[in-house]
Amino acid sequence: MPSPRIAVIDPAAGASGDMFLGALIACGAPREALLSLPTRLGLADDVEVTIEPVIRASIAATKVTVRVRGAVEGPGEAPEASEHHHGPHRHVAELVERIEAGALSPAVKAKAIEVFRLLAAAEGRVHGRDPASVSLHEVGAWDALIDVVGTVEGFEGLAVGAIYHRPPATGRGWVHAAHGQMAVPAPATALLLEGLELTTAGPVEGEAVTPTGAALLRALSVGPPPARWRPVGQGWGAGSRDPVGYANAMRLFVAEVAPEAAEVVVVITDLDDLSPEYLEPLREALTAAGAIDVQSWPVAMKKGRTGLRIEALCPVAAEPAVTAAMFRHSTTAGVRHARMDREVLGRRIVEVPLEGGTVRVKVRDTPDGPRYKPEFDDVTAVALRTETPALAVAQRAHDLARSIDGARRKEEQQ
Repeated sequence: MPSPRIAVIDPAAGASGDMFLGALIACGAPREALLSLPTRLGLADDVEVTIEPVIRASIAATKVTVRVRGAVEGPGEAPEASEHHHGPHRHVAELVERIEAGALSPAVKAKAIEVFRLLAAAEGRVHGRDPASVSLHEVGAWDALIDVVGTVEGFEGLAVGAIYHRPPATGRGWVHAAHGQMAVPAPATALLLEGLELTTAGPVEGEAVTPTGAALLRALSVGPPPARWRPVGQGWGAGSRDPVGYANAMRLFVAEVAPEAAEVVVVITDLDDLSPEYLEPLREALTAAGAIDVQSWPVAMKKGRTGLRIEALCPVAAEPAVTAAMFRHSTTAGVRHARMDREVLGRRIVEVPLEGGTVRVKVRDTPDGPRYKPEFDDVTAVALRTETPALAVAQRAHDLARSIDGARRKEEQQ
């Protein structure tokens, strides 16, 4: 089965609400859902959302602009001006009411409200006020509402299982805000970034991470990405400015965890009193406990007895469970453990429809191109239903998977 998809946020030039939205659209989040968001939040008369392709330092990116009627940008605007519109301030409670009344999924409502409560708590600490009475100064009101809800809903639309992030670049210097000049990161942003690994190595002079960007990182991400993962798609979300010398954009990766490419443990035992007919139940038990692969072969043991060596390959985290399964489901009195690095080709699954059922086809991406192998159990099931030779079913599945996968890769390259 294919690995669950994940998202990895790469805020090397900062993070803001419009950057999140643009990156999500570039990665395939539904455009119509974002464009319809003002209507679904009861803001059709006040807010307009536009999506356009732009270039940032020769990189093609997607720019999402949230225009609030009557809002005016202040002087000395920070890099992501969409969060610094000067218009009527609204309490966070009012924004939460809009979310609760909006045409949104329960999961989107809950996460979006969490983001605004984080923002309110940070602003409250900065200004010494009760979060319930906080109005949004450095973060706009309706534009922030679209940024937050649109981002949460965009990730839902991508159907990723988990969201991770690399260290955000905070920028350096000073930023102009409603209360005057403030050091970067601004006070509310700094509070929202507490506990996260940061970097000042980015190229941004001024504010790189806005309060909304920081709140989204904290609420959505579960932390640094896994040690091994492979991108399957990516997109760039543009910020408002287009400075010389670097791309003012945030990159988002859609990826798969690569558990087959990491440190592994081999749990080993030698048996001279296990009947070979019980090997398959043992193999099934070890696999259910987390083993990636189980191998066995004959060995010569003491006193001339013929025995079996069993080796179960598993991730480090599954070592205790696999060891317990070896003791429980075999006749062994002891096991050995060997740690090693494992590196294999990435694997994908292509499902192909045939008469008689669907066949899963494993795709290995080799240096010479994809290699296709139909799943044996699926092939035999279709062969039995259609009274067709299994070899013929396998060949049809192979050829169809190659055609489907080739068309998909060609489309991605265009």
